[in-house]
Parts: sequence; C-alpha cells; structure tokens
Amino acid sequence: MMSIHKYLAFFFFLLTGFQAWSKDYAITDFGVQRDGSVLYTTSIQRAIDAIHERGGGRLIFPAGKYVTGSIYLKSNVTLHFEKGAVLYGSTNPLDYVKDTYVGWQSLIFAIKQENIGITGPGIIDGRGFITANNMVTLIHYGIIKDELRYDRPVETNRPENIYFRECNNVTITDITLRDAASWTQTYDQCKNVYVDNIRVEANSYWNNDGIDIVDCDGVVIKNSWFDAADDVLCFKSHSPDHLCQNVTVDNCVGRSGANGLKFGTVSRGGFKNFKVSNVTIYDTYRSAITFAAVDGAEIENIEVDGLQAINTGNVIYLRIGDRRSAGKTPFMKNIRISNVYAEVPDFKPDKGYNYEGPIEDLPRNISPASISGMPGNLIQDVTLKNITIVYPGGSDSIYAYRGVTPVELDSIPEMISAYPEFSYWKELPAWGFYLRHVKGITFDNVVLKTKKPDYRPAIVKYDVHNGDFRQIVINEPESQGKQQLIEHQSANILK
Repeated sequence: MMSIHKYLAFFFFLLTGFQAWSKDYAITDFGVQRDGSVLYTTSIQRAIDAIHERGGGRLIFPAGKYVTGSIYLKSNVTLHFEKGAVLYGSTNPLDYVKDTYVGWQSLIFAIKQENIGITGPGIIDGRGFITANNMVTLIHYGIIKDELRYDRPVETNRPENIYFRECNNVTITDITLRDAASWTQTYDQCKNVYVDNIRVEANSYWNNDGIDIVDCDGVVIKNSWFDAADDVLCFKSHSPDHLCQNVTVDNCVGRSGANGLKFGTVSRGGFKNFKVSNVTIYDTYRSAITFAAVDGAEIENIEVDGLQAINTGNVIYLRIGDRRSAGKTPFMKNIRISNVYAEVPDFKPDKGYNYEGPIEDLPRNISPASISGMPGNLIQDVTLKNITIVYPGGSDSIYAYRGVTPVELDSIPEMISAYPEFSYWKELPAWGFYLRHVKGITFDNVVLKTKKPDYRPAIVKYDVHNGDFRQIVINEPESQGKQQLIEHQSANILK
C-alpha cells in the first residue's frame, strides 16, 4: 500500500507536470483593462472558457487591478496573478452567485473539475467587510432574503474567495488571499490538493476561517501564514459517507480569534491519517489544537509533531460528544502529540484584533487542557510526548471553585450535546490537564508549570484506564506536599 507521503509526492508530480506543458494567455488579450474601474465578470469567464476549450493553460493577470463577481474555473486552467496584480471582489452583493449544487456563494468556484490552480505572487481581495455590510443594507431593504442570524448574514449567503467542490488535482501556491466575506477558501470532497506558500489575511468579517478542508483525500498544506478571525487550519466532514484523510500540514503559522488546528465542528464522517508538523499558533483565543467528534465522526491515526503555541487561551482539547450523531457511534483513537511548547496567558489573547472571540460567560479561572470522551465511549490510545505548557496560575477559589471530592467530580456535567468548546464546563478541577473517559494514555516527558500558585491540582483523572503518568514534571510555586494527581473511578494507572 502506497504511504501517504509517497502518494502525495506522486500527485504533486502530476500537477507540476501539467503546468510544465500548459500554454499562457494574458487576460488583457480578452479585452480586460487593468485600472479596476470596470466589472469584468463576463470577460474573465469567457477567457477561462476559451482556454479550457483549447485544452488548457494559464490565464495570466499582469500587474494591475481587476474587479469581478462570481466566476467558475474549468479543467486544465490555472489563474496566475503576477506581482502587483490584484483581483478584487465586487462590493455589490448582487454580483455573486449562490451555487445551487454547493449551497454557498463564492468569488471563484470550481465544481467537478480537474487539473486546476490559482498561483501568485499576486492578491485576491474579496473586500468582504464592505460587501457584507452592503448585503446587510439590502437585507433591510428587503432586496435580499436572510434571517440575519446573530445580526449578520448567514455564512452561506456571503461570498468566500474560493470554493472548490469535487475537484481533482488542485494547486494553490504563492497567492495572498484577503478579506473574504465568509470563510476564505473551501476545498470540499476534492482529491489531491496542494497548498504551498500562501498568505491569508482573513480578519475582515465574522466566520473568516483561514482554510477549510472538507472531506478531502490527499492534501498538502505547507509553508503558509494565516491571520483568521475564526478557525485557522480547519478540517471538516460534512458527509457521513466521506472522510477527510491522508493530510500533511507542515511549517505553517497561524493566528485566530477561535482555534488553531481544528477538526470540526461539523464532523459527520471522520478524519484519518494526518501528519501535522512544525506549526506555530499565536494570539489565539481558543485552543491551539481542537479535535471534536460530536456528529458521529471517526477520528484515527493523527500525529502532531512540533507545535509552538504562544499566547493561546487553551492548548489541547480532544472531545467526543453527541451533538448530531444521527445514530452513528463516534470514536477517537491513536492520537500522538509530541514536541510542544505552549504558553497560556491570564488575559484575553486576541484582544485588539478586528474580530475578537466573544467575552466568556464568567466566572471561571483559566481552563486546563482537556481530553474528554463520553460514558461508555472512551477516547483511546493517546500519547503526549515532550510537552511543556506554562500556565499563569493564580486561580482564585473564591472567584470560582470546583472541588475534587468524588461528589464534586461527579457533579461536573457531561454536556455531550453542547457545542464543543474547552470553556463550556466553566470551572474545571485541574490547572494542567482534565482527563475524563479515556482508555490508554501516556504522558512521556510532560512538563507542567505555573507562574503563580493555583488552588487546583495539576491533573485530574476521571474514568481513566491504562494510563502511564511516570514521566511528568510539575512545577508550581509554593506547592510542597500538595497532591497534584487526583484519580476518580480510574484503574491500571502507573505514576
């Protein structure tokens, strides 16, 4: 069986091979001017169609400004934006299509195409803040129908910069993607997706994810930078009949008003065979790592090797729940997280950015990392190796309190149907790790530090079985003689 790395190297060879023999066409040869004063949706679409009909090639955008509404990329066509070229999205919401097949709006669509790409070093600027606010005006006038959920248009009614569905052999390189009105870019049920050296500036409007990979098979994301108002590297599974699988992420940097590396929240099929390495997450409101199986997902064989998380609200959050499982039994197993250094602040880590995460429902002290399954459905086979997490400490039992007696631990609600966030339990009884409903977990060279004393113990284990906690260092000021490891309804624990 071909390994994930050989498989991905093979499809990248195919992609670069196609690009090597394709012909170049200048967009200006199709009557498009470069001053940004005219909406050229029809002309750009005709250029794409013509190149597709001639067997394929690159549509070159020289330095200049170009404005368009929704366009559809076709097989064997690559859009290439030279240095100084900017493709602007129209600020008129009526210039965008809501595709009936995918149910979303986008600036650039591709549906059931192959051998396609978008390359730089130019810019695609959705001008989403202006477009979304113009849309709100049209909704109030009754021209556009929308429920204005949370006082903003629904995500599917706002244009993304890119939405590709059921496409094979996709290349996205060197481009800057800026200011979508919704998610920045979605690759949905695609095969062989290669993303390299892109820059995403997605802090313009609500729900600005950095990149969304939905039920894709064979994905590489590397050498890229993301600033996102919502989740950064977001993997989803919208279909119970599909998996998001065979994915490599390497050498990426991200900042988020939500999560860094996230599976979910929509998680109907599953996530398998991931290798994530050399990732930096900073100024991030929620978790650096969130894996959520709450809609029936199967999560298996996931490796994160090399994570630096500075100024993040939480570090690791693994969760099995039952929000919309529709009769499926979710599971999470064979998770390996290694070589992590993380610092959690005692203040809001995304404060000052355009779109911050919401103010929490307080009181609660700083939350620990948490790994939590469900009763009878335990997260299995987790290895944490070479992990250092620095917490602020200083939790106040008068401000918020959760005790560690059996009765107090049993009183913590399961909340298996709630939207999964590390903070939804509010106060938790540990400052380092809270483990519940877990089978087979190893802490290998895990260092937990606080800068100030904390009233809580470092680790609470509730319904944890077959655990090895012998390689732990706990460094809390003024804690001599304190019991740092608490067990409840647990068995076969080495410590």
